[in-house]
Amino acid sequence: MDAAPRKPAGSGPAADTRFAGVLQAARTLQPHTVALRRQVHRRPERGLHLPATQAAVLHALQELPLRVTTGAKLSSVVAVLDGARPGPAVLLRADMDALPLVEETGLAFASTTEGTMHACGHDTHVAMLVSAARLLCNWRHTFGGQVVFMFQPGEEGHHGGLYMIDEGVLDAAGQRVGKALALHITSTLRSGVLQTRLGPIMASSDVLRVRVTGRGGHAAMPQDTVDPVPAAAAMVGALQTMIGRRVSAFDPSVISVTRIAAGTTNNVIPETAELEGTIRALSEDTRTLVHREVRRVCEHVAAAHGCTATVDIDLGYPVTVNDEAVGRQVIDLARLVLGHRYAELMASPSMGAEDFAYVLRQVPGVLAFLGACPPGTRPSEAAPNHSSRVLFDEAAMEHGVALYAAFALDALR
Repeated sequence: MDAAPRKPAGSGPAADTRFAGVLQAARTLQPHTVALRRQVHRRPERGLHLPATQAAVLHALQELPLRVTTGAKLSSVVAVLDGARPGPAVLLRADMDALPLVEETGLAFASTTEGTMHACGHDTHVAMLVSAARLLCNWRHTFGGQVVFMFQPGEEGHHGGLYMIDEGVLDAAGQRVGKALALHITSTLRSGVLQTRLGPIMASSDVLRVRVTGRGGHAAMPQDTVDPVPAAAAMVGALQTMIGRRVSAFDPSVISVTRIAAGTTNNVIPETAELEGTIRALSEDTRTLVHREVRRVCEHVAAAHGCTATVDIDLGYPVTVNDEAVGRQVIDLARLVLGHRYAELMASPSMGAEDFAYVLRQVPGVLAFLGACPPGTRPSEAAPNHSSRVLFDEAAMEHGVALYAAFALDALR
């Protein structure tokens, strides 16, 4: 990863004259893209407030002909590029926040922030979008309308996209954006490949917390207690049975109970037991159904054991749903700009979650994955996103920059 960036194998010139020169322009910008990526990687920040990252973005954009604003409730950056004539508006997004991990990559530009790492590749997203802004500024005489560049904090569970929508990012151009695109890098896909899906691409994500209350006492005399532990244990299996019997296999959901806690010592039956986990779904209808069924199952299983259950479901991100027409456009663009071998439709959606879902609820658009499996590693064997050892092939960023730019040029022609 510290060597000079290499070109994705087989990248050729664009096959459509509308985009002639886009990929080459992205390659020319690659040293800037790599330098900014490494700068941001060294100083990762978490959550909604990312002052160093915001400052790096602002510095990178300062000499470009953009209208730039920053967020009030978060360290966001919104930049608007005006084309040569009136026209529609299009939005391109990059998330900027990192994860609470100790980096173990051994990179020369590894994190210098203790306990924080860009393990999901958001540093690459920032760098690609800045370079796409540079490219499009140079081409602004060729299109009409506006490009909105959305640099977003707080994607990792902090609802940063929703805050930015509340602060007006979708209308930053003076009109509502008509299309939107976000790219997400992944280490477990062949480098340079653009992959997306029509319709639902990522799941909703909600947090389940259950508190089971019985009556504690001496462990040697369980008959004098109401033990919440067997009730909690029974809930784990009952929830999986519910998923298999109440939810359609063609509109799936996942419940994973990831934490069970009860008691303080070996000879005391506790008063309470707790469960915690995640609920995922690929449609809002199934999400609603599962929430209802989870409450029913937990309350009735608790009652069958003489206990009571308090069920709390904290709403997370909604289902990420790609617009089908825009999805086809993105695949077609990838084939034209990158070549057919670099464009793929996903066979199935991911049960992960993304807060770009908030944008896609209001604007036709697409979330797409960009492969960046490191050289010499099989995608199936690469350390995945969110690993402390994840590595990304920086050469893939050329394709990301080119796709961002081509998407805007196509929407604003």
